[in-house]
Amino acid sequence: MCGIAGCYQQADGQRLVDVMSDRIAHRGPDAAGVWSHADDRVSVQLGHRRLSIIDLTTAADQPLSKDGLTLVYNGELYNYKELRAELASHGARFTTKSDTEVVLEAWRAWGPEALRRFRGMFAFALADTTTGELVLARDPLGIKPLYYVPRGDGVLFASELKGLLAAVGSELSIEPGALVASMLYYWVPEQRCAIRDVQKLPAGSWARFRPDGTRETRSYWRVQDVALTAAAGPAADLRSVIEESVAAHLVADVPISSFLSGGLDSSIVTVLAHQAADEVDAYTITFRPEDQKLEAMPDDAVFARKVAAQFGIKLHEIEISPDIVSLLPRMVDILDEPIGDPAAINTLLMCEAARARGVKVILSGMGADELFGGYRKHLACMMASRYARLPGPVKTGARFAVDRVPVSIAGRGLRYPRWAKRFMTFADLPEEARFRRSYTLYDPDDLAALVDPDLDGQVAQVVEEHRAIYDDNALDDEVNRMCLADTRLFMAGLNLAYTDRASMAASVEVRVPFVDLIVAQAAFSIPGKEKVRGRTQKAALKDAAENWLPAEIVHRPKASFGAPLRAWVRNDLRELIGDVLVGGELVQTGMLRRPVLERLIADEQAGRQDNAKQIWQLLSMELWYRNVRSMGVTA
Repeated sequence: MCGIAGCYQQADGQRLVDVMSDRIAHRGPDAAGVWSHADDRVSVQLGHRRLSIIDLTTAADQPLSKDGLTLVYNGELYNYKELRAELASHGARFTTKSDTEVVLEAWRAWGPEALRRFRGMFAFALADTTTGELVLARDPLGIKPLYYVPRGDGVLFASELKGLLAAVGSELSIEPGALVASMLYYWVPEQRCAIRDVQKLPAGSWARFRPDGTRETRSYWRVQDVALTAAAGPAADLRSVIEESVAAHLVADVPISSFLSGGLDSSIVTVLAHQAADEVDAYTITFRPEDQKLEAMPDDAVFARKVAAQFGIKLHEIEISPDIVSLLPRMVDILDEPIGDPAAINTLLMCEAARARGVKVILSGMGADELFGGYRKHLACMMASRYARLPGPVKTGARFAVDRVPVSIAGRGLRYPRWAKRFMTFADLPEEARFRRSYTLYDPDDLAALVDPDLDGQVAQVVEEHRAIYDDNALDDEVNRMCLADTRLFMAGLNLAYTDRASMAASVEVRVPFVDLIVAQAAFSIPGKEKVRGRTQKAALKDAAENWLPAEIVHRPKASFGAPLRAWVRNDLRELIGDVLVGGELVQTGMLRRPVLERLIADEQAGRQDNAKQIWQLLSMELWYRNVRSMGVTA
């Protein structure tokens, strides 16, 4: 795992690459390199920061140049040994034992078709000195990031947005529509970027830049196409598919650890990894009792300990009790865009603790909820479709009662009233709107009331973009339509994004065996009724897991990878919210309407409404806004 940066057709390319590479040095502390080429047609500079995972020798350092091709590569190919053998049988000669050289030779042999053969997570840039062309490519599901910005007749690119801002921030400006999207979702979807003119190379695509200034972007893998084909075929054997994926994700020349929350997904990954390589250990998190009380959080560490004890896995426990006031600004900088999910803090602190023990690679169970129907919203939306058919007076009475129930009493959070209030915000809506409202932070009208009236059109556009993505498929069941939308929006824009930034800030690689093209295909071969079976979620995955785990773990309530958000908002961050958010630049510029914001905060502090997520997102966005403005980015 590494960080890449580069310039194409830039007179000041060397300086820019040096700046970008220095800014993302945390992604690869083991080695650094820059390659530069110029002739009468083209000028290109490629920079690389290496975290050594496969082939630890200096021969595998990058940029890697060989016979007219130069590659900078961020990622891992889990099937590189098989591809290497195939390429060698056709005459390719290898000088390293790295997967990097396999990527380079595969492109030489097969061109863009090589991307369909890769199983892994990656983003790379490849320069061809024969043609003068530059190619950028990204993995099928968007695990690894790649930002780029056209500049003159060329392009700049980097693994993280902060690299581009460090180099050319004064040339860039904030994109208000992306901030509106962040407020709605509490993260920025892959289809947008918080900085105007900066783009994210779409998952499953590649782009070619030519010396004459022309460029093209092509898709080589689309999850909606894979889902439709899989749904038309037989149901996959999930047991064998998942066992094989976890085993494939263990390829490395350094030790591997695993996240273990004690929930189903992390337990599957941890136990299967430990069975395949018994030296795999695990990390779990705990919280202060007073924070758990207000958040109404279960003590998931109890289950993590049970899994570890039963299977003989060495478990490291990390208590999450950070100085959130001082940590939050750092977290905002790490995340690159306004992402309002405090789970990123868990990832950062756990990775830092693991790294302090020498760990470079950690496995995660991320992705199973999106692919197999594991979020509460999936069940809630199916329940809402039944609720909508109830008689009007019954629904009116239910809404009246729920509106009057507080979400906390005497410092203790009330989980079911929170859920009931949330349910009532989408229970009567049609399918796409119901799903959107089940996980976004605002009704569109409420969001429009919070922001500058000039942004009303942006609110409508963001909502329409969600509808377009949700409807962009031909699947015939609601559960799989939700899973597909989550894969394209929630997983890519939030979970993969914060996991990459937070883990790489600690110089740790996180691997996600569920976020795998073969697992994704298998997931969409399972009918929705076998994912949400009655009130049982991830039913098909649980059926498979009974082969690996005790029933107590398989059938326990969902364990969220959360944080004591409400305790932080009501206690630790109370003063910061008043000084920094209410008195902040977003209010002063008019982007946020102060009276509406103050009412939102008052309702949360009084326990009348559960607005902690909204307040956390807005505070994060205010800090992000100040951060990028300090780098010269204009409003």
